Amino acid sequence: MNLLSWTQQPLFGIAATIVVYALSRVLHVRFKWMHPILFCSAVLIGFLVIGNIPLQDYKNGADILALILGPATIALGVPIYKYRELVKKQFAAICLSITCGSIVGIVSVAAIMMSLDGAREVMLSMLPKSVSSPIAVEISKSLGAMPELSAVFTVFTGVVGALFGTTFLRMTGIRGEVPLGIAMGTAAHGFGTAKSLADSEKQGTFSGLAMGLAGLITSILFTPIYMFLM
Repeated sequence: MNLLSWTQQPLFGIAATIVVYALSRVLHVRFKWMHPILFCSAVLIGFLVIGNIPLQDYKNGADILALILGPATIALGVPIYKYRELVKKQFAAICLSITCGSIVGIVSVAAIMMSLDGAREVMLSMLPKSVSSPIAVEISKSLGAMPELSAVFTVFTGVVGALFGTTFLRMTGIRGEVPLGIAMGTAAHGFGTAKSLADSEKQGTFSGLAMGLAGLITSILFTPIYMFLM
């Protein structure tokens, strides 16, 4: 079996992703600024380009890994159940916080892009940047924007949030695990939730809750906000 035929096997995409990501996690321990997702993506893209390997060959296996995202997201419900009493007690405040955060996230991007005379299609692609990629892509499609660009902005937002979000929030005086988790999940979706889970289970729990509710709330509010802005 030559190299080209081996890369066409699903095992190639799976093995390449796992090995490179494992390496990125090891490097991240020593170099905190080197985010695992960015490093992993850069290495895999470079490998495919240098090796002249078709993207579809990689996707044959990588798409199988993507199927795990659904169950992994559902698994966030386990710690939420553990803290269910606290969630019930503060649910109204949590929903209000996430709603305000989602609205500010959308409106602030629109205001900045309009003030800079940014291209309308680019602005529309940026608007859903703070929700998880699948939701952002669907919103982008409904707006007639560029889903691929929306995915890029979503990943960039998540990475920046994961790298600097907690530090920035603590500098502003926000230190409680619940508010930190809510803020990270609302602004930086899955990346923020992963960072919050690394900090503490409680913070990660509320970040996961915020990520899910932010996606739901944004989907509901996006149309009226869009009509108001446009």
